[in-house]
Amino acid sequence: MTFAAHLTRAPIPYEPDRAAEAAERFAGQPPEVRALLEGTAGCSPYLWGLMTREDGWMEEALAGAPDTAFDALLAEVGDLPLDALKPGLRQAKRRAALLIALADLGGVWPLERATAALTEFADLCVDTALKRLVAAEIGRGKIPGLTEDDAATAGGMVALAMGKQGAHELNYSSDIDLICLFDQDRFDAADFHEARAAFVKITRRMTALLSELTGEGYVFRTDLRLRPDASVTPVCVAMEAAERYYESLGRTWERAAHIKARPCAGDIAAGEAYLERLRPFVWRKHLDFAAIQDAHDMRLKIRSHKGLHGAIALEGHDMKLGAGGIREIEFFTQTRQLIAGGRDPDLRVRGTVEGLARLAGKDWVPADVARTLTADYREHREIEHRLQMVNDAQTHALPGTAHGMDRIARFMGEGDTAAWRARLTERLGRVAALTEGFFAPGTPRKDEAPELPDSAACIVERWAGYPCLRSARAREIFGRLRADLLRRLTAAPRPAEAFAAFDGFLAGLPAGVQLFSLFEANPHLIDLIIDIATLSPELAQYLSRNAGVLDAVIGGDFFAPWPGKARLSEELTARLAAIDDYERQLDAARRWAKEWHFRIGVHFLRGLIPAEVAGAEYADLAEAVLSALWGPVVAQFSAKHGAPPGKGAVMLGMGSLGAGRLTATSDLDLIVIYDADGVEASDGRRPLAARAYYARLTQALVTALTAAMAEGKLYEVDMRLRPSGRQGPVATSLQSFRAYQRDEAWTWEHLALTRARPVAGEAALGDEVEALRRALLCEKADAARVVEGVVDMRARLAEAKPAKDTWDGKQGPGRGQDIELIASAAALVAASPATQVAGQIEAGQAAGWLSADEGETLCAGYALTRKVQAAARLISPGPLNPDELGEAGLAFLLRGTGAQSAAELQERLTEARAAAARVIEAILARGATGGGDAA
Repeated sequence: MTFAAHLTRAPIPYEPDRAAEAAERFAGQPPEVRALLEGTAGCSPYLWGLMTREDGWMEEALAGAPDTAFDALLAEVGDLPLDALKPGLRQAKRRAALLIALADLGGVWPLERATAALTEFADLCVDTALKRLVAAEIGRGKIPGLTEDDAATAGGMVALAMGKQGAHELNYSSDIDLICLFDQDRFDAADFHEARAAFVKITRRMTALLSELTGEGYVFRTDLRLRPDASVTPVCVAMEAAERYYESLGRTWERAAHIKARPCAGDIAAGEAYLERLRPFVWRKHLDFAAIQDAHDMRLKIRSHKGLHGAIALEGHDMKLGAGGIREIEFFTQTRQLIAGGRDPDLRVRGTVEGLARLAGKDWVPADVARTLTADYREHREIEHRLQMVNDAQTHALPGTAHGMDRIARFMGEGDTAAWRARLTERLGRVAALTEGFFAPGTPRKDEAPELPDSAACIVERWAGYPCLRSARAREIFGRLRADLLRRLTAAPRPAEAFAAFDGFLAGLPAGVQLFSLFEANPHLIDLIIDIATLSPELAQYLSRNAGVLDAVIGGDFFAPWPGKARLSEELTARLAAIDDYERQLDAARRWAKEWHFRIGVHFLRGLIPAEVAGAEYADLAEAVLSALWGPVVAQFSAKHGAPPGKGAVMLGMGSLGAGRLTATSDLDLIVIYDADGVEASDGRRPLAARAYYARLTQALVTALTAAMAEGKLYEVDMRLRPSGRQGPVATSLQSFRAYQRDEAWTWEHLALTRARPVAGEAALGDEVEALRRALLCEKADAARVVEGVVDMRARLAEAKPAKDTWDGKQGPGRGQDIELIASAAALVAASPATQVAGQIEAGQAAGWLSADEGETLCAGYALTRKVQAAARLISPGPLNPDELGEAGLAFLLRGTGAQSAAELQERLTEARAAAARVIEAILARGATGGGDAA
């Protein structure tokens, strides 16, 4: 299709005489094209000059499709030899400027296509100039160690496009901001200085080639000042030196600048590898709300430097840097990306419009705000283009006169300047309101802080000496936060407890800038912290040392339904697969597990889920961790000793893990079973005999779970339920396991099998082990033997671990462990594969081993015990004592059990345990005397 077929609009001529001249000169054009040319000539002296100078080329270009003409122009630039670059690039720039302007003004190309075309042209000009100059220096032998073959990759030199060029958003008369780098690893140490000197010379020649104003014009004004420490570094910097600078001295504005950074010329692959190495500098692993204040400070400095403070007045208003301008929208977008992009790679996009869309899609920006800012951004950018098209001036300022305003309005196709001004004023005010509220939210004045009782005032006075308030910046942010924080603490149901608990949390914080910034941006988190700190000093201390887990609360789906262990395992597996370092994988697993562990605890604390659901979710999480971590552990071990010999290994979850019900502090009871299938040894660099291989692999797994790394540890592991307990090997062959269980195991070990379940490892072997478990349950379903074993086990437990007090939910007659033991006996007698207490008791009822009433009594007692135990493990670091829980902790405990007081709960526990103990004694007595089935 022709250019004319795409036209949708045209400027209104501001200078009728020049429009008439254009009409006469281009009388042969179709009417719609002629209207575009008349309007353009009547508004822009610069474009009129290009139209007259390049009229022959322009008329040919307008006869076809604009993309065809643009592609031909790019092809010509790519073919320019070095000696023709200076005039050739300038001619190409005139033609590109004219074609892009007409496509923009006529609505042939939308804004994003116009800015992308400007960027594509700039990229090609830089790339062509850079590679021609590098090739010339290589040909002269001025770059040591390089041959002509290296010219295709510019000898390891790359130009990074920054700012709008990096984001494919160049404006019409834009500078281009470049950072020029070279890969020092391409050169011997002895050649480094000579190579650097050559690349510095190339950079200067390239800049002059692009920037110098001649009779033919210029190509692009080129700015190199965004490079690291520009006042003291050469114009082309070694990548290693740049990396060291950003790691040690990089500032927030440099992080923001690198959001849009993109290799545009030279060795693109080397540039991409460099940016990947710089990723931890740009994208922090935790939510970075401190970036908001940094961006706000940058905005204020820019305004002060440019004299842009004060109310919005259109005459002379800066559309880029002024209030409500383009930069406000860019800062709004980039700062949100900096906050969350470290955790969410989907937010790491360069374009402003795309960035807003991604942020809205992840609920970081309300969808209506993103739509509004996107529309306003496009309007702002179009006005910016018109301002620059008038005289090819690098300006962003609206005209200072009424005549100038009329010209821009007509250039925008608006015949009513007053209406255009009103819309623009409204748009600037709207952008200013939306962005200012984000960067500088209203905060209470210090004199609005509430009156504090003496006890609270004493607590607050000591905060200034805490580590988290050592830095001036932390004190500044906390100062803005302080009044609101004190009001929330004072308004808590039990202020004295709230102040004391929050004090403990604050005392444990090693630093405060990030967390206080997060609180400032999300005040509701303060209430959450107060709740947690008031309920559990232990949990508050954990949070103070791992404040990063709070990121999850505002990550978008913190209160979404539980995803289930399959999705959890897939998520963690994918996360670990993206990391190529084993220790980093282990730390990533710890960070991930802590966030989910924290989520379960918060849901439980706030009454969103009951104890039973919390127990299931804790177990899901543990199983997901085991499943996802198994692969990296095996891969790391196999790299040295070869692939697992035979059929591999499987982990059996025992006890509470096998039953799928854990508490907040549960250990993991595990057994590892392997099947070497007749294979004597592995075949790696350092082969091991099968038995030694799996023993050491199991030790590696335990270390992966229990090692205290930078992110803490995952779980404590208990392997005492394996054959022969502490004395047996840590991994057992399937053949030995089968023989031991059939011929040597004690009854209590068969009882333990009733709560066993494959949780990770080779699925086929897991199925085989599960089949063996079920077969063993059938073989050992001897009621008399089971009862004898249970009686013996209860006696041993009573002697070794008697109940500590009324609140001990585990040890003692009729308590948790006692009911679990009789439930396991029911499952073994009934040869049932059920692993949970309720299912095991139901199987015992179906087998006639206990009655429905007995089963109901046991289940009720167990449910109450588990509720108390689950709550206690979350809020009490030691044995449960309601008198030491505080009012908030006691309220949480009672809420989960339905009791009205500690005394009532104690009475209910005593009654439930006594009833369960009587039932257990009756069942065992029947079995011991050989009596009939339960009535």
